[in-house]
Amino acid sequence: MPIDRQLLEILCCPVSKQSLRALNAAQLEQVNQKIAGGDITNAGNESVTETLSEGLITENGQRIYRIDDNIPVMLEHESIPADQFDGL
Repeated sequence: MPIDRQLLEILCCPVSKQSLRALNAAQLEQVNQKIAGGDITNAGNESVTETLSEGLITENGQRIYRIDDNIPVMLEHESIPADQFDGL
């Protein structure tokens, strides 16, 4: 189930204060392929091993936040730096 539009409008990145948008299907697939390959770390420098069913990315394309059970996980150390992906 996609994130509620009203919630998305009020959320912002806790680090950069950038607004957020949902990852599209192609972006989500790219992220999950890299996670499955074991190549991704979060901002806390821990390996990301769980694929994303949904995700949010900052408008400037620098950070990705996972959504678990329709709840955005907006913790800085849990965010995924987007510079690990090509062309997000």
